[in-house]
Amino acid sequence: MGKTEKIDVMNKKLPYVLPCITVFMWTFSFVGGQNAVAETKSLFHCGLARADITPAKPVQMSGYASRKDLSQGVHDPLSVRVIAFEKEGKKLVLVSTDVLGFYGGTAEKIRSVLLKRCPLAPSELFLCAIHTHAAPTVTLDEKTAHRNNVEYTQTLTGTIGDCIEAALQSMAPAAMGTGRGFSPIGMNRREKRMVTSADGSAQAVINLGRNPYGPTDKEVLVARISRWDGSPVAALFDYACHSTSLGPRNYLISGDILGLAEQCVEKILGGSLMAPAFAGACGDIDPWFRVLPEFNTEPGWIPEPVLLATLLGEEVVHTFRKIDSLSDKGTIRTSIATLKLPAKENKDFMPAEPREAELTITAACVGQVAFIGFGCEMLTEIGMAIKKASPFPYTFVITHCNGAAGYLPPADLYPEGGYEVQSSHFAPEAAEIVVRHAGKMLHALHAD
Repeated sequence: MGKTEKIDVMNKKLPYVLPCITVFMWTFSFVGGQNAVAETKSLFHCGLARADITPAKPVQMSGYASRKDLSQGVHDPLSVRVIAFEKEGKKLVLVSTDVLGFYGGTAEKIRSVLLKRCPLAPSELFLCAIHTHAAPTVTLDEKTAHRNNVEYTQTLTGTIGDCIEAALQSMAPAAMGTGRGFSPIGMNRREKRMVTSADGSAQAVINLGRNPYGPTDKEVLVARISRWDGSPVAALFDYACHSTSLGPRNYLISGDILGLAEQCVEKILGGSLMAPAFAGACGDIDPWFRVLPEFNTEPGWIPEPVLLATLLGEEVVHTFRKIDSLSDKGTIRTSIATLKLPAKENKDFMPAEPREAELTITAACVGQVAFIGFGCEMLTEIGMAIKKASPFPYTFVITHCNGAAGYLPPADLYPEGGYEVQSSHFAPEAAEIVVRHAGKMLHALHAD
């Protein structure tokens, strides 16, 4: 990451220098003078850009507190993928980044830099992470973090800004269609086990494992972006699954499930097509094969992260190829809200002090397709409830978006406990408030 090169796109030199960025541009010929110019301004436009963000130096890796050493190599590259929509002056920019998330206040700091640099309203920017646990820790804390990670994050911020600018500058008329597939690779991880206490009594506890009968959202939503002539340029997809096929003993950089699926889709569909992934409501969903120590290179063995990612990627491709209805119609609308939600009881609070935990929700629609982003790790039951409440035929629920407020479990899981409940900052009633508010935001976008 950080290499700088000039890029020749469509045999035209870009008027700026970008670090390792591929810009997707297309042009159309119109006739009719000023009337033709006016016509293009009322059309649905799209611009795309992608850049390599693989660390050039060893870095601290994120996702597991027990992993202390620096990375020891790269299995597959990391990327940032940006897709920008525009119609009649209203914009929406979706950023998919192959990292764990933007924790420790980095979401707010990076968004601040990006919004100052790029002509966007706060509600028009979705800064998202695919939640791979095999990526560098994103941090700007020079006191506690390794200097390579701080340097990486500073460069990453600049690269994301370059990509957004490139995507906005490459806007051209486009059309979009949406489809729905299903994948079995995600599995509820809240496994109930019986343990014997010191007095000999049996007690049920929730561990991280496999719960084949627990709720999972198998839906794979896919948006196909094409030129006016039908040539595809992007396959945007959303799926609810942690990228935790690799565990804390892995020291190779990787996109894990969602990152490898992006690469799979791009390789199959070929050309310069871009496949940005977004993590759905997957707080309690892990891959079927989870927290493995490494990529198994045993003869005849397909490494589990590759196997699962290929299954997901091929379902994205199947769904993508079945989308035969494309539209350049529809208005772009966006909104953003920061909720002050009830927090857990905390002995450190004074009795009169309000107990609140903040959560940012960002909502948008492009025609009849909705995108709603949450700055938290939302459990899958909540995501499914939001989809059910949405007035849109397709609703992309996106987590790790514009914030990192930790786990948001539904109220009925609090008596069971478990990792997600224990580590959450939110009180049991918070989830229901989020579902109601998200539904109101979506209905307001649909009604405008």
